[in-house]
Amino acid sequence: MKAFGKILGLVLLGLLLIIVALGFALTHLFDPNDYKEEIRQIARDKAHIELTLNGDIGWSLFPWLGLELHDASVATLANPTQPFADLQMLGLSVRVIPLLRKEVQMSDVRVEGLNLRLNRDKNGHGNWEDIGKVPAPATTANAPAATEPSTPAASAPAEKPVQPTRLDIDSLTVNNARVEYTDEKTGKLFTAESIQLSTGPVHDSTNIPVTLTAFLSSNQPALRVRTEVTGELRYERALQRYKFEDLKLSGEATGDPLQGKSVNFAAQGQLFLDKAANVAEWTGIKLSLNQLRALGELKVNDLDKTPQLNGGLSIAQFDLANFVDSIGQKLPAMAEGSLSKVELASRIAGTPSSIELNNINLKVDDSTFSGRIAVEDFAKQSLRAQLKADTFDVDRYLPPKSAEADSSKAAREAEVSNTEASAMAGAGTTPLPSAPTQGAWSNDRLFPVERLGKLDLDADLTFGQLTLDKLPIQNAALKATGLGGLLTLENLRGDLYSGNFEAKGTLDVRQATPQLSLQTRINRVPAEKIIESQGKNPPVKGLVTLDSAVTASGNSQKALIDSLNGNAGFVINDGVLLNANLEQQLCKGIATLNRKALSGEPRGKDTPFQQLNGNLTFHNGVASNPDLKVRIPGMTVNGNGDIDLRVLGMDYRVGIIVEGDKSDMPDPACQVNERYVDIEWPLRCRGPLELGAKACRLDNEGMGKVAAKLAGERLEDKIDEKLGDKVSPEVKNALKGLFKR
Repeated sequence: MKAFGKILGLVLLGLLLIIVALGFALTHLFDPNDYKEEIRQIARDKAHIELTLNGDIGWSLFPWLGLELHDASVATLANPTQPFADLQMLGLSVRVIPLLRKEVQMSDVRVEGLNLRLNRDKNGHGNWEDIGKVPAPATTANAPAATEPSTPAASAPAEKPVQPTRLDIDSLTVNNARVEYTDEKTGKLFTAESIQLSTGPVHDSTNIPVTLTAFLSSNQPALRVRTEVTGELRYERALQRYKFEDLKLSGEATGDPLQGKSVNFAAQGQLFLDKAANVAEWTGIKLSLNQLRALGELKVNDLDKTPQLNGGLSIAQFDLANFVDSIGQKLPAMAEGSLSKVELASRIAGTPSSIELNNINLKVDDSTFSGRIAVEDFAKQSLRAQLKADTFDVDRYLPPKSAEADSSKAAREAEVSNTEASAMAGAGTTPLPSAPTQGAWSNDRLFPVERLGKLDLDADLTFGQLTLDKLPIQNAALKATGLGGLLTLENLRGDLYSGNFEAKGTLDVRQATPQLSLQTRINRVPAEKIIESQGKNPPVKGLVTLDSAVTASGNSQKALIDSLNGNAGFVINDGVLLNANLEQQLCKGIATLNRKALSGEPRGKDTPFQQLNGNLTFHNGVASNPDLKVRIPGMTVNGNGDIDLRVLGMDYRVGIIVEGDKSDMPDPACQVNERYVDIEWPLRCRGPLELGAKACRLDNEGMGKVAAKLAGERLEDKIDEKLGDKVSPEVKNALKGLFKR
């Protein structure tokens, strides 16, 4: 037995030596470079590709089936002279014996200098779509039409299901690879250059270390990105599951969109794909983009249908203004320190055409928002928002006035200041102020018409306190919609000081000139508070109630005011005309008629009133007020005039019916005798609207008429006294008529 075993061992050794010798002979005596043309033909016939081998072919047979290709290129049969891929070297080797068991056991696979060119032509056809396809044969006019066989072909026997091939690779290395994609129709070019890929052993159901670096770039816009990816890839082919564990993506981006700035980015997490269940997940997300930091998790279901995204996102507090600047973008000008503290926590849901943020907890500076924001259709920019905020200062985020607007405002303020300084309304001894001439409104562009025309909006917002145009609005609510260039303010309401207000209207930007329509209701709001909030000294105090309906057109404050039309009704209750003593003005007029001098100084500088009311009709920026009425203790005021909103000026003729000085110690010079009862004393009010009653003066022309009337009445009394019953009433009336004006 020992001899047999020895003999068998020698036989096996001899066979092994023979196999090794045959392998040596084949690899040294047989040169595959002599068969390049045959190899090319096999590639045409079997793989339907055009293979060009410019370099040498190196190979080994046993125990590794090894192959090295140098300077090779591949093209489609449709364009054999235009290779879509070429490489400097491809080296791989496969164990021979495991191939018989449909197991691919490979040593290191190495690819050097791979250059892949993908191109989509002007007709939208990609060159990769022809890979492996046989070109359609050319047809001729005389070619006979193909006919169907008269009998159906016998059905082929059912094939047994192909068993999956087991793949094992010791490592994969790709050096200096390049991928290029061009689109001739759009002129866009995308490239991935200097691609370096290295892996550990590649085996099913085991973690495979992966490192990938590349430089990515595009030409529209010009952008360049350096990126690196590391992690452990795991695939389970039988279960159709793929994982990328401990993913770490980092890099830097530069280019035209960043305006010379650079963006450093990083992402971490665990990626999972289950093709059998059509589910993908990204858990343990950590993102950074310059100073922005975020955590989250995302899951996508129904990959085989319409993918459904769900997850959560949390962004740590960061300086949004500085972040936007760091990526080369510009925010609209706003108050210093705005958007310096922003953080967000939200649930996320979405589809390929929409995104939705639910359960929002958003903090912006001193404001906190909660609710929902969604873009229901990316293509239509369909924005939906339902938000609730504790407090929000809109003014903080609005751009400042332009230099032109500031200059116009300064000129007007100087004009008003000079007029007010010379008015001295308390004594009323100065000439009537001149009508203002300086424009009060800006020519700055007001509405972003292009963006508003594309807006599809449905917003429902509420605020505990909203600051708008320096007005502190409590319990504010806003509901607005926009579609196809028509924006509708369905409701804007809130509490303002001790009163409240409500407004609704439309803005139509579907035509060249925007059209505005607005209806407002203000109920018992302190007029002086509104005026003071604009940085002006109020000429009046009181609770104002206003109803208005106006229209205007244009895209600036000035254009809207110049085209303002509509009507309004107003009432001010329990008010005071500040720095304007109308009683003193009238006392001076009565003293003049009494031919007496006032003995004391003015007793006060204000005029309280019970009610001030009237109606306004707007026509191209000028408001006509024919029925102004003011109820003042001891007198009644009637007014008729215009308010020119274009320059914020007024011009009124006012008549005052007095009951006399009702004070405890009246000035003897302005005591009202019964001759002055029901006499309407004339005033003229002209000047900047801010002056209010300080711009009013005794109307000398009107006073002349009053004096003449009083003189005529006194003469009539004399005639009655002297003539008595001595003459007929007809004669006395004729005599009185001689003295009437």
